[in-house]
This record gives sequence, C-alpha cells and structure tokens, in this order.
Amino acid sequence: MALSDATIKNAKPREKPYKLADERGMYLEVAPSGGKWWRLKYRFDGKEKLISLGVYPDVGLKKARARRDEARKLLAAGADPSAARKAEKAAKAAAGANSFEAVAREWFEKFSPTWADPDTVIRRLELHAFPWIGARPVREVTPPELLSVLRRIEALGVLETAHRTAQLCGQVFRYAVRTGRAERDPSADLKGALSPVRKKHLASITDPKAIGGLLRAIDSYQGSLITRCALKLAPLTFVRPGELRKAEWGEVNLEAGEWRIPAGRMKARALHIVPLSTQAVEVLKQLHPLTGRGRYLFPSARTDSRPMSDNAILAALRRMGFEKEEMTGHGFRSMASTILNEQGWHKDAIERQLAHAERNPVRAAYNYAEYLPERRKMMQAWADYLDGLKQGGEVIPFRKSKKARRKAEKINTFTR
Repeated sequence: MALSDATIKNAKPREKPYKLADERGMYLEVAPSGGKWWRLKYRFDGKEKLISLGVYPDVGLKKARARRDEARKLLAAGADPSAARKAEKAAKAAAGANSFEAVAREWFEKFSPTWADPDTVIRRLELHAFPWIGARPVREVTPPELLSVLRRIEALGVLETAHRTAQLCGQVFRYAVRTGRAERDPSADLKGALSPVRKKHLASITDPKAIGGLLRAIDSYQGSLITRCALKLAPLTFVRPGELRKAEWGEVNLEAGEWRIPAGRMKARALHIVPLSTQAVEVLKQLHPLTGRGRYLFPSARTDSRPMSDNAILAALRRMGFEKEEMTGHGFRSMASTILNEQGWHKDAIERQLAHAERNPVRAAYNYAEYLPERRKMMQAWADYLDGLKQGGEVIPFRKSKKARRKAEKINTFTR
C-alpha cells in the first residue's frame, strides 16, 4: 500500500529502526532517534542493492518518488543507479577542483612569491571575478561571460581596474590551458571590447629653478629623518615610489655604490641596477645608524617588519606645501627623464635607468647591466646638477652643446 503524507508525518520512533513501504522498491526508514530516510531497494546484475533518496522532511514524498523513478529509468537502460551517483559526485568534485577560482588560486600560489604586490592581485580577483565566475569550470567560461564580469567593473568607472582584471583572468586561463584544464583563453577574444584607459600624467616639477626650491624644501623638512632621507633619495635615484619605500639593506652595496633591486619587486620583472652617486651614498650613510640593523631602509613608523606606507612620501610633499597638481612621488621620474633627455644623454641609457618595461621578458632578464658605464656617469652628473640647482646657481650640464654653453656664459656676463 502506497504511503501518504499523513502516514509519514505521524510515524513515531520505536526502540528499533523500522520501515514503511511505498511502491516499486521505495520505503521510508524510521530510526529510534526520530530521523526518517528514504531508501530504494533494487537488484542489479543479480545482486540486491540499496541507495538513499534523501532525508524527510527536506525531501517530501513527491520528490522522493521522482528520484525513485529517475533511478528506475537508469536500471531500465542497463545502468546501476549507485554507480551513476558515484560518477556524478566524482564529476562534481572534479569540476570544483577545476573551477575558475580553484585554478586561479593554484596559479596564484605558484607564481605569487615572485611578485611585488601579490595581495593586490588576489584581492582584485576576489572582488571582481570570483563572485561571478569563480564556481564555473574554467574550461566552460565563455568570452561573453567574461565580458559581463568586466562590464560590471567598467560600470563602476574604474577602467584601469577592468583592464587589469582582464589581464589577470587571461593569465589564469592560459595557466589552465598549460595544465590541461582548458582548451583556450577566452580573454583573447575581448581585445578592444573595453573602453580604453586615458593615461593621466602625474604631476612633476621640471623647471630648474622650481626644482631647486623643491630640493631646498626637502633639506628643511621638519618631519621624520627617515622620511627626509627617502625624500632625498627619490630625486637621486628616480625609482618608482614602491621600489623606493620597499628598499632593503641587503640590496645596497655602499662600497660599490650600487643598489640592486631584485626582479620580484620590479615592474619589468628583471633585476634592476641603480648606480649610487656620492650624494646618494652619503644619504644612506646618514640613514644606516637609524635603520641599518633592520630589513628595510625605510621601515614603517609602527613596526620595522614592514616598509613605510605608500602614502608617506606623498604626505610629506603635501606637508611641505606641494599640492597634488604640482608634485607627486612618481614625479621625480618625470623630472629626471625630461631634463636628462634635454641634456643630451643617450636615450636608451635613460630608458634603462628608468627601468621601463621591456617588451621581451627574456631580453629584459639579461639586459639589466646594459649601458651601465654610461648610466654611472649619468647618475653622478645628475646628482651634481641637482646640487647646483639646490644652491641656486646657473648649472650648465656637461652634456649640453658648446653653443648652449656659450649662450649661457654670454647671458651670465651680461647680467653681472
């Protein structure tokens, strides 16, 4: 006799488990604890087998019968429902292991130790990608699906973040292809689909007279001596702000006058050599008694286990009265690039010293010492030039043409 909802609901527990039979091999098992389980008994290859159809009341009578009928269809087709269920579970587990998020986190763990800022990478994926395609099997994500993820970011008005997220997703997909879990990278089909990022020129001081004023203001900075040393090194080395604040004493050789920044902290992912002028070495010698026993040249004010915050130099510039429209931490790079090019230094030497990203990663890995003798001369001449500007004098870089020298000398004579 078939079961009814009322019979099932009113079934009370007993000292031992008992069964309430329904139809076609299905029954309800009632445990002494009061729990109720749907079971299906069937025969396959001459053997009696049993599978669960769910727990009452989460699975009601109607749903249990539907599951029973699905299992009997498999039997009619010559398949074992128990084996089919195990295969389905295995497929789901495999899909979970090969989901976009799982593959992305595996890729991140493998490569993040070599990155300058891994926390930003994984956070970007956690915020903008995982909520939408994280659970999807990586091989099943389509270009339109990925585009919808990127459009959400674009709609927030953060175009650069949208482009960077697209690049990160592309790296995950290519890793999935290399490890046999995807056939292609869908991000490759989305070139030109996002609005272009409009490059913003970071504020910089390039007028020689104004540079002199800035350098004098740095010398008179009333804040932390550690911050003042960072401010002094910024124009002398013109590295990126992140490269400066994360500088480590183990990377600096004062005797050789050289700072070697490891590839993991460089944008181009290649070792970068910064020749240190005598002025830069002097700054570091002043700094060493303060922080030389620790890891970082410029540790955080709160703990020496971390470098100073990325806002420290910018905040110092603001304290000295330089607004964001006038000067930024990144502006020291533009300052050096502009003037060194005007002075006639070899363009490739300047670009190499600026450590602009090399298109060919293999070439970048081997060319860190390219133009090094020229760069050493240039860095010392640059430091001397800045000293002249700081003193308020008329400085004629030795790389200027004779014609420019004569013109300057004539002006100086006339104005005496």
